[in-house]
Amino acid sequence: MTNYNEQQAYPSIQYTRTRKVKATPELMRERRLVMGLRNDPHANVFRQLRTDVLKQMREKEWTSIAVVAPTAACGKTFVTANLAIAIAMEVNQTVLIVDADLRNPRVGWQFGLDVEKGLLDYLHSEVPVEDMLVNPGFDRLVVLPGRHTTNASSELLSLPKMNTLVDELKSRYESRIILFDLPPLLSSDDAVLFMNQFDAALLVIEDGKTTPDEVRQSLSILEETNFAGMVLNKSRGKVNKSYQYPID
Repeated sequence: MTNYNEQQAYPSIQYTRTRKVKATPELMRERRLVMGLRNDPHANVFRQLRTDVLKQMREKEWTSIAVVAPTAACGKTFVTANLAIAIAMEVNQTVLIVDADLRNPRVGWQFGLDVEKGLLDYLHSEVPVEDMLVNPGFDRLVVLPGRHTTNASSELLSLPKMNTLVDELKSRYESRIILFDLPPLLSSDDAVLFMNQFDAALLVIEDGKTTPDEVRQSLSILEETNFAGMVLNKSRGKVNKSYQYPID
């Protein structure tokens, strides 16, 4: 369960068809789900990131954002999970995370989920959407996780069936914001092929690892979509500067 006061301020949503798996405080500490922990010093950063992202989304009428990174291990899934929890803590918003990283799905792991059915199951068979969705113990937050990996991710993400799924997810709830966790930009063309499915992109880079050239290449790839900003992860500065989020 979460210990975070904002989460306790409003009545819980009763999920009837969506499977519910609560992340324990121990798991949240281990997986760095800082928005679910009481008094974690990093939580304020994600509150501010939430404010900046939602301001843009409401002004520009966006309902979906892809969280991307130039290369692996920059922390995009960590950012996705904590940003989603932060947004879900606003009583007038619901959030859905779609793990669209078919090459290395990590959203289920981030929340400690025992994934029974994931996105690839849907694309390969007739699995109903409701059978894939999981509530990880945070009100107004639902996860559509991945379960298996594939090297044919580009082809699968561009299937008409994937387009139909995204349309359905977007139309179900008026207040829903969708965060797509996508594969690294410089390792595949998945983001380019999937770009018509999201309204904007948030770029996560790693301090001391991501090079200026990788940032330039990533921004070039994202030229065809709206740019929601850049998050500097794993900063070696002070805690209150550990994540930077310059928003254009």
